[in-house]
Amino acid sequence: MKRVIGIGNALTDMLVNLPNDKVLSQFSLPKGSMSLVGTATQTQISKSVAGYPYSLSLGGSASNTIRAMARLGCDVGFIGKVGADTTGDFFEQALQNLNIEPFILRSTQRSGKCVSLVSPDGERTMVTHLGAASELSADDIDEKMFDGYDCLYIEGYLVQDHDLIRSAIQKAKKHGLKIAIDLASFNVVAENLDFLHALVSDYVDIIFANKDEARTFTGEEEPLNALQALSEICELSVVKIGMKGALIKRGNEVVHVGIMAAAKRVDTTGAGDFYAAGFLSGLCDDLTLRQCGTIGAITSGKVIEVVGTTFGEEAWQHVFQLVKKVKNEKYLF
Repeated sequence: MKRVIGIGNALTDMLVNLPNDKVLSQFSLPKGSMSLVGTATQTQISKSVAGYPYSLSLGGSASNTIRAMARLGCDVGFIGKVGADTTGDFFEQALQNLNIEPFILRSTQRSGKCVSLVSPDGERTMVTHLGAASELSADDIDEKMFDGYDCLYIEGYLVQDHDLIRSAIQKAKKHGLKIAIDLASFNVVAENLDFLHALVSDYVDIIFANKDEARTFTGEEEPLNALQALSEICELSVVKIGMKGALIKRGNEVVHVGIMAAAKRVDTTGAGDFYAAGFLSGLCDDLTLRQCGTIGAITSGKVIEVVGTTFGEEAWQHVFQLVKKVKNEKYLF
């Protein structure tokens, strides 16, 4: 596996730092969840948090992963849809600036936005209006997009459009690609459980899940049991268990990899996306599972030190130094 193409919602993130969780209760938003809403609801929520500190950045789960993989030196592409607006122009140009091959389609709708509500403990609750991103359809997926790629990486939020996901996966499989998916959110898993079970069983080679998503998907309370259940239908399974790290299984090999202690835990937005980026970059370099998991821990540990999913060049240089040590087997968790 050398070249990875991602598909996902092309979004701009508005990250709001909350002083408390009152707004979550006010709008009945489960903490840590992702909810799809209309423009009116998103505007209401935005007005309710007006005056709180916020920042803007490129977002979308698969986009985060692919952009981080590009910084790690991987050969990557991205499929998504944006509006015919300045936000859409910004999104596409940002991909090109990172040497990501863009397969960006345009819509008459405005570009999508995700309001990410960051609680004082760093947990994020996302309220997303997909806008143009929601118009990405099965008919938009051209088989030629997969030429030269080895793996299709899918964000779990897309499984709500069954036809789109099925079309993308079948066309990618026809070109011999492996399929990797991140389950993304426990409530999305619960709402699409039967479809996801069939999808993973029939097509998916690599699966990423946190402990809540793994429990919802498998029905197993214990992460190790959930890992075993996932491994019975996937070639490679990863269950992230928060501060305890991650459990990884491929064939008969089971590995437990710890975390990289963050200097400060500011915002968990993108932690799972960056973990997948680090892990997949390791697979692209034919590294061991422990090395892959360690790089995932490094990238996810670094992103939670900042608000949003963009950090500076100094932080990236630190990541590169640590990854070099991992590749030389001098820094493993």
